[in-house]
Amino acid sequence: MFRKLLFCLISALFLVLSWPPSGLPFLIFGAFVPLFFILKDLQKKRFAFFYFFLVFALWNTFTTYWIYNASLFGAIAAVCVNSILMASVMSLFMWLKSKFNDRRAWWALISLWLSFEYLHLNWDLSWPWLTLGNVFAHYPQFIQWYEYTGTLGGSLWILLANIILYHSIKNKSKYVLSLAVITLPILFSFQIKTKNEGKVVEIVVVQPNIDPYFEKFDDLTSIQQLEKFIELAESKLDSSTNYLIGPETAIVDGVWENKIENSPEIQRLIQLIEKYPQLNIIVGAVTYKAYSKTEQIPKTARQFTGSDAYYDVFNSAIQINDAEISFYNKSKLVQGVEFTPFPVLLENLEFLAIDLGGITGSLGTQDYREVFASKSALMAPIICYESIFGEFISQYVRNGADLFAIITNDGWWKDTPGYKQHLNYASLRAIECRRAIARSANTGISAFIDSNGNITNFTDWDEEIVIKDRLETNKIITIYVRFGDYIGRISTFIAVFFLCFAVAKRD
Repeated sequence: MFRKLLFCLISALFLVLSWPPSGLPFLIFGAFVPLFFILKDLQKKRFAFFYFFLVFALWNTFTTYWIYNASLFGAIAAVCVNSILMASVMSLFMWLKSKFNDRRAWWALISLWLSFEYLHLNWDLSWPWLTLGNVFAHYPQFIQWYEYTGTLGGSLWILLANIILYHSIKNKSKYVLSLAVITLPILFSFQIKTKNEGKVVEIVVVQPNIDPYFEKFDDLTSIQQLEKFIELAESKLDSSTNYLIGPETAIVDGVWENKIENSPEIQRLIQLIEKYPQLNIIVGAVTYKAYSKTEQIPKTARQFTGSDAYYDVFNSAIQINDAEISFYNKSKLVQGVEFTPFPVLLENLEFLAIDLGGITGSLGTQDYREVFASKSALMAPIICYESIFGEFISQYVRNGADLFAIITNDGWWKDTPGYKQHLNYASLRAIECRRAIARSANTGISAFIDSNGNITNFTDWDEEIVIKDRLETNKIITIYVRFGDYIGRISTFIAVFFLCFAVAKRD
């Protein structure tokens, strides 16, 4: 037992130390090896799940503990559910290993793990923060080939390297194959050169640094926050600036989409446009939409008190320029905060939703990935949590986006690895889609990221600041944009085949 627990600790330590923002990502190539040796040594399979769960619980705890700043219950739930799912994958692999020969069982493990990661990108309990392919987000120079495979390609790479290294150690063979599997994708990455042949766009990004716990929704009014935003912006704005980008919920008082002209905040931003006619302003806002009796009422709609009329609440991005006002409503929502997962089963537990920003209950969404058009660019408005979903983001590109704007409020997590990881994951989206990114965070970290995933200009945590840079638009359609998470879909098909065959196979 001591040997197995020691292997658990080594495996968990390698996983934790490899994760962004640390500087040790190559440890991931050996992180599963101790776990495989535990599996080899196990005599009583009923204890297997315990060892697997221990490893993944330690990994989840030490890399995502920062969730507790917003909700202790949310942190515990995220760690427990994710660890159970990961341990279940390994337990399934152990069962399949008893059904097949050794080689087929290892391919079953790869397909099962990639299927799990693909599921985690697409269901109501979605939490892909620890997708294995995310581990090199802090080192984009090693993973330029993600434009062909997405992050699931990175997960495949890591699993293969661990399996080959394990067999090399177990059989006391040479490590040439392990070294080749690790180094060849990196060498290939160095050969990939991306050229942007679009327009150069000048962008100002504001980081207002308003504390979300004490100032944003309590101490400062919406118009006071907006005046602060404009005052900061004007220190960098000039006649050549094409975009001004502000963070998520920069406008905290609800704006009625049906009567946008009545909003004092919108009117104030229109005044700024009159001063800089070439400017496009993109900011986050809480918005409302009232439905007429002839419209179909979504399930997320709320009823006006004492009325049979309905309205929806959105976490939105708004673009304002001299031609029009455009909206995009956040559609990848945070479970337990912005929507209740599996509403058929859990709708009666909606009162447990975490209040981040004064709005509780399920928010509205939209099916179409809206692209904000202007004379300067076709900008994808990406709101906070959405930025960790590769295939979801690729839909903006298929709809014409040639630049990305990420607006977020990472202040909820305080000064922890959470906001740093969130920034790093944006680099993955830049590589997958070959689109440059302007990122505005309420606090830590706002940044500019080129289409190779390199962070070229960034702010510090807890800093009231404005940054200005020039980004190039891009029209290229990558293999990943064209086909999305095809590795996940293929893996799911293979995993289902393995499971069906195992069930049908007689002992």
